[in-house]
Amino acid sequence: MKLIENLHKGKWVYGFDDEIHRMLLENEERCFELNSLSPLRVEERKAIIRNIFGSIGEPFTLHSPFHCDFGKHIHIGRNFTGNFNLTILDEGVVTIGDNVFIGPNCGIYTINHALLPEQRNVGVMRAKPVTIGDNVWLGANVTVLPGVTVGEGCVIGAGSVVTGDLPPFSLCVGNPCGVIRRITEADRVTPVED
Repeated sequence: MKLIENLHKGKWVYGFDDEIHRMLLENEERCFELNSLSPLRVEERKAIIRNIFGSIGEPFTLHSPFHCDFGKHIHIGRNFTGNFNLTILDEGVVTIGDNVFIGPNCGIYTINHALLPEQRNVGVMRAKPVTIGDNVWLGANVTVLPGVTVGEGCVIGAGSVVTGDLPPFSLCVGNPCGVIRRITEADRVTPVED
């Protein structure tokens, strides 16, 4: 579909047509079905999740509620945890690596609307991909904006708004989110053994 191809290329486009609206509604129905299922219906939930995403590795945990636009533009690695109230607007491609933990109330957004009201009001928009590397932890209420790459091993503090790329193995916080320091071996903790 040409509109989606242009969005994936980062081009400005005019709003969605009837076919896109149909696709959005179909995926919204899948998300509704997932969010309506008991957490105890594990296999049914997993089947719906696999049907929503473009790809997802095993094992994974995704708590409800969960929301996304298309779903098929989201690709997730192994050992993923998405906590309650995760929203991913995937007009652009979202790539999430292995061993990624996402806290509650987080949002990952690929879509941006025109700044001028007359353009925005007729649906002018563009998308930029989001990439989250392996072994990343997004704390609660983190917002990741279009075009961002979060490097491998990063920890993003609660409430941060990620507006630009973050280097690997960094502790990052704030609005806009910035690097506080590098994560090193000195951060190793010793758990208590029973």
